[in-house]
Amino acid sequence: MKIKPLADRVVIKTVEAEETTKSGIILAGSAKEKPQVAEVVAVGPGGMVDGKEVEMIVKVGDKVLTSKYSGTEVKVDGEECTIVRQSDILAIVE
Repeated sequence: MKIKPLADRVVIKTVEAEETTKSGIILAGSAKEKPQVAEVVAVGPGGMVDGKEVEMIVKVGDKVLTSKYSGTEVKVDGEECTIVRQSDILAIVE
């Protein structure tokens, strides 16, 4: 199954967080923060959203920063991904 987002929505897949600190300490699962860096998997077409023209800036393959708890988490073919609005994306990581 393939996800095709609508309007200004973007499908992202989180990038796994580091499991060890710089000093080599291994973090327990409860000590890890939810990753904020994600990779763009699919991008909607943009267009008119809430009466305003939205141009899509992000593209598939971009690494992005998102708010900690933004979007809607979904599971497709056993893989977890998140659907967010482009406005929920804070920055593109280069």
